[in-house]
Amino acid sequence: MKISYNWLKQFINIDWDAEKTGELLTDLGLEIEGIERYESVKGGLDGIIIGEVLTCEQHPNADRLKVTTVNIGADTPLQIVCGAPNVAAGQKVPVATIGTTLYTAEGEAWKIKKGKIRGEESHGMICAEDELGLGESHDGIMVLDPKLRVGIPAAQVFNIENDAIFEIGLTPNRADAMSHYGVARDLKAGLLQQEIPLELITPSLSAYHVDARSLKIDVDVQDKEKCPRYCGVTISDVTVEPSPSWLQSRLKSIGLSPINNIVDITNYVLHELGQPLHAFDAHKISKNKVVVKTCEAGTKFTTLDGVVRELHEDDLMICDDEKPMCIAGVFGGIDSGVTENTHNIFLESAYFDPVSIRKTAKRHGLNTDASFRFERGIDPNITEFALKRAALLITEIAGGEISSDISDSYPIKIEDFQVRLSFDNAKKLIGEEIPRETIKSILTSLDIKVNNVTETGLGLTVPAYRNDVQREADIIEEILRVYGYNNVGTTEKLNASISNSSRFEDYKLQNVIGNQLASQGFFEIMANSLTSPKYMSLSNDLNEDHNVKMLNPLSNDLEVMRQSLLFSGLEALAHNINRKRSDLKLFEFGKTYHQYAENRAERKHLSLFVTGNKNEERWNSPTQPSDFFFLKGTVESTLERLGLKRLKSAPTKSDVISEGVSLALGKKTMVDFGLVKKSVLKHFGISQNVLYADFNWDNVLEMAQHNKIKFNAIPKYPEVRRDFALLLDNSVSFEDIHTIAKQTEKQLLKNVNLFDVYEGKNLPAGKKSYAVSFTLQDENKTLTDKQIDKLMSKLQSNFESKLGAELR
Repeated sequence: MKISYNWLKQFINIDWDAEKTGELLTDLGLEIEGIERYESVKGGLDGIIIGEVLTCEQHPNADRLKVTTVNIGADTPLQIVCGAPNVAAGQKVPVATIGTTLYTAEGEAWKIKKGKIRGEESHGMICAEDELGLGESHDGIMVLDPKLRVGIPAAQVFNIENDAIFEIGLTPNRADAMSHYGVARDLKAGLLQQEIPLELITPSLSAYHVDARSLKIDVDVQDKEKCPRYCGVTISDVTVEPSPSWLQSRLKSIGLSPINNIVDITNYVLHELGQPLHAFDAHKISKNKVVVKTCEAGTKFTTLDGVVRELHEDDLMICDDEKPMCIAGVFGGIDSGVTENTHNIFLESAYFDPVSIRKTAKRHGLNTDASFRFERGIDPNITEFALKRAALLITEIAGGEISSDISDSYPIKIEDFQVRLSFDNAKKLIGEEIPRETIKSILTSLDIKVNNVTETGLGLTVPAYRNDVQREADIIEEILRVYGYNNVGTTEKLNASISNSSRFEDYKLQNVIGNQLASQGFFEIMANSLTSPKYMSLSNDLNEDHNVKMLNPLSNDLEVMRQSLLFSGLEALAHNINRKRSDLKLFEFGKTYHQYAENRAERKHLSLFVTGNKNEERWNSPTQPSDFFFLKGTVESTLERLGLKRLKSAPTKSDVISEGVSLALGKKTMVDFGLVKKSVLKHFGISQNVLYADFNWDNVLEMAQHNKIKFNAIPKYPEVRRDFALLLDNSVSFEDIHTIAKQTEKQLLKNVNLFDVYEGKNLPAGKKSYAVSFTLQDENKTLTDKQIDKLMSKLQSNFESKLGAELR
């Protein structure tokens, strides 16, 4: 937000330099991000002198040029060659001397140099108004008042304004400081704390009066919830034309382009007092009636930028008796604005519900100076004051007369906030005790009324325009920012204690697993917790009624809190795949959010995403696509790293996974993983397979704490490996083999591994071949061949009897 220092001085009579004032504003919480220098005329007319043309003769070598001598108050006159048709002896003119820098209309700089023009020396330039930036005319040189004194700088004649422009990084909660008046109000409080008492100068409304009641426009506010207050007045017989230079200069200094005097005045009051205004052409208001209401969904409306917009059923509109004229608090319509043919206007000043305005602005992708203020909450009690201020400026600048009483619809007054401040709590939060009289002085300087004083605290009334100060903590923050954070002392003694934290702390286990996944080639992502409600239709497991909805959504695509990490992860995959990065392994630790009838719930998850090839393409090794078993190995190694073993598997019940497994420990599900359904991938424009694992991190944390780590000595005796090639029915799984093997021998059998699968020629129909290895070891002695053969025979017998297996 830009604030003009000269404009600020109209409200508070301060003579500090801009840098010092900027430091104080920053200390008050209005951070100054930069200070720019502004000149109403670029270059400030530096080097331009008032001169008098002494002689003017025809150039000997050019018909359209004149050779002049000009007195600029120096010892000798200057000879200047001039091509202007209106130059003549005796004129007072602006002269650009040698070395002066002038600027083109596009802002390009060029310097006046000594030279010869068609053989005659020229020691300067007599200027036209467009060459100086004082106007647009280039018909001839500027002829000035003959009473002007020769030799004085032109900057003194044209009152060039030099200003300092503060760029304030305004935080969203400081709606009260979104104007020059609001910043001056804060500055006054800061100066008072430094024992510099200055009065706040407010614009005078003493001249306001109704000239005639010749043009009455009725106002009907139908939606009082979205529009708590609405004021309006008519002004007749105005003349729409360019604004005076002082008004244009004010607007230009803060980066606004002047339009016409009526619109410029509404913009001026907006940045002066923080109250947005809107002027309607009264002739275009059907049946002299203004209706504040919502319109039917789908209604077409053309805004000032020429864009046809489709209205939402919740968009608050300013309408006449037949049609909508303006999106309330956001943007005007193309057919109701002020033009050069306007003679009568209806001036609007209102307070709109901030939530409603924000939703409408985001819904239509509009961000205007008005919506910026309305959606943060303006002062509901300055509405009429700002209207009168603008009406007086209009009658002063554009002529005309106030032709109606002010209509003010304000059925339910917005009350000030009542807050109780405890001196003890203030001391605890601030860290030291601030004198009570200082506290009262600070609060009073911030327009916070002290209702009662006791030994323990204060009863306070906070004005409605401070909608960010509604709690005791907010009051303490106000005291502290004006008192000065730098004025709070620090102790020389530092106390610290070491806490005994469990190795099962959430962040510690996240670091352990995160490091492991990173070492396996995974990259961590952090997706937005806000998502689109449209994703609910992709899964029957998700319930739209369980959405946690945002009151002020940033956009339609960020309207609810996510119920699953899947969709934000797929967005990341699609983003990368569309940029030719198709081999991806990603993981995310995050939360899901759920709204139930009785409460809200947050659940922690770890999600894995795998797509494309396992490894990068290399000359000495073929690429292999990531498959279910690669993800299964990653999932199992993740759980094993936390000591979670002997998990029960079952087909997953997740309806976003087409082929998957669910692993559980006892009655608690640890993870669901598998292949994401094609229908879900299609919604994100992903054509390649995606493997997905969803860990219930809350359950993982709980079960990891119950795991007891056991340490065993390294065996002294060797392992023995034996292999079987088993011919099996297609319905038999490796898990069946593993279970039977473990049941057959629990002590000596250390590991069972499937190292080859064959399905194809030379096998009977409905059969497959598994090559399985068995690792045997006795921790107390070396196994004999007799023991090994006996165990293998027992295994073979059990496989044959229970699985119908045959040795190949």
